[in-house]
Amino acid sequence: MNADGKSDGSVVPSKSVNNDAAEASAELTEGRLPAARNTDHSNLARTQNRTKRRSHGLLGVRMAARQSRDLKFTALLHHVNVELLTTSFQQLNKQAAPGVDPTTWHEYEKDLEDRINDLHGRIHRGAYRALPSRRVHIPKPDGRTRPLGIASLEDKIVQHAVRTVLQNIYEQDFLGFSYGYRPQRKAHDALDALAYGIYEKKVNWVLDADIQGFFDEIDRIWLIKFLEHRIGDRRIIRLIQKWLNAGIIENRDWSDDGKGTPQGSVISPLLANVYLHYVFDLWINQWRQRHCQGNCIVVRYADDFVIGFEHESDARQCLVALQKRLAEFGLQLHPEKTRLIEFGRDAMARRERIGQGQCETFEFLGFTHICGKTRKNKRFVLWRRTSRKRFSRTLLAIKAKLRQRRHDPVGMTGRWLASVIRGWLGYHAVPDNFCRLNEFVTEVTKLWLHQLRRRSQTGRAAWPWERMNRVVDRYLPQPKILHPYPKDRFRARLAARAV
Repeated sequence: MNADGKSDGSVVPSKSVNNDAAEASAELTEGRLPAARNTDHSNLARTQNRTKRRSHGLLGVRMAARQSRDLKFTALLHHVNVELLTTSFQQLNKQAAPGVDPTTWHEYEKDLEDRINDLHGRIHRGAYRALPSRRVHIPKPDGRTRPLGIASLEDKIVQHAVRTVLQNIYEQDFLGFSYGYRPQRKAHDALDALAYGIYEKKVNWVLDADIQGFFDEIDRIWLIKFLEHRIGDRRIIRLIQKWLNAGIIENRDWSDDGKGTPQGSVISPLLANVYLHYVFDLWINQWRQRHCQGNCIVVRYADDFVIGFEHESDARQCLVALQKRLAEFGLQLHPEKTRLIEFGRDAMARRERIGQGQCETFEFLGFTHICGKTRKNKRFVLWRRTSRKRFSRTLLAIKAKLRQRRHDPVGMTGRWLASVIRGWLGYHAVPDNFCRLNEFVTEVTKLWLHQLRRRSQTGRAAWPWERMNRVVDRYLPQPKILHPYPKDRFRARLAARAV
């Protein structure tokens, strides 16, 4: 609970103050002890007030950031030590694609100690140079591609280490309704907060918004200004500027348009959250306190956010003000993915009363949100069903993989499919979504059977449904609900933070 008695920053009414500092710290590292590398140092620290106190490492950074929102950290680079760089290397994805430097994780590991010592020395004497990111394009459901920038291995190591340091500061500043790319703030936490807000607050209108080309449109000058509110260590700022200005290499051609941060790099999610913290989070939190006449809830996951309003006038006024606010910082809402719809308990009752039919639906984090009623007592219920676009896209990807695995042993393919289904269920198995889960397993079974029958000319006779059902029972997990109801889990998180 917040100090003012409200339940959480993501669902408080517009007149309330959220993001209590103690709440933010509990969300970050509840129950965790400081890392050994940060507590055993015997050398004296360069503390913010220059007094001779013994260093507490990153725990001291976190405590100082929590105690003062105006504190500017002038000495941070010394936390990027050999031990932190080694730990950062070990936490990278071992199978990740290399950048412009073809060195892989396993090649770097062969002479790890000498390489890390050399990297540490270059960082601290100013000889470290960032390499350009390698551009790759990932297909999107609408036929377009998503450009990703793959950094070199050493850039990933240093970015991971710097991100670890900066997270100890910014996790004390970020507001409660910010969920994307943060420790212990997963997508399901955002979904729970949104569902809780719709159930418990007077939400009648929903603004489902998405920022167009966000990572590519970030204004670097504004980003550095925002960072300098908290970061006074010019060496850290220069490191970030090196990564931002390193550019992109695509088909051996180097380019840099002077804006944006490569989507896919280790440091980009944190920089994006810092940018939106100042551009959107602080602004919307003040706007709903000063201008909203009714309740207002906010849930943001990276550049995708949902705002719920009690009154239509508040919703339309906020949309106009939001567009103006984003334009000041070089951003704009996606015209096709941004919608203002009537949605909620009272909205559904009003539409039924005047004969306008069901409320429109909206999608958030892979789920379609639907206004519904329980069968017995006809009470309002929020249904969350797997988005049809995501559902179809996943099946198409599985179909292509099964075609490649057509002649693999049945057991090998069965174990692979089992891992795919378990992963899919792990995310989508929320209450009221069982019909989609059952449909997914059924469709995967049909795709597998089709490929098994294609292995020979007698496939249909060799693979009747009776035999296929036995194989499915042996290898594939059955659909079942794995997640609790959102209100239960959301309240449990509040209770855990209050302890």
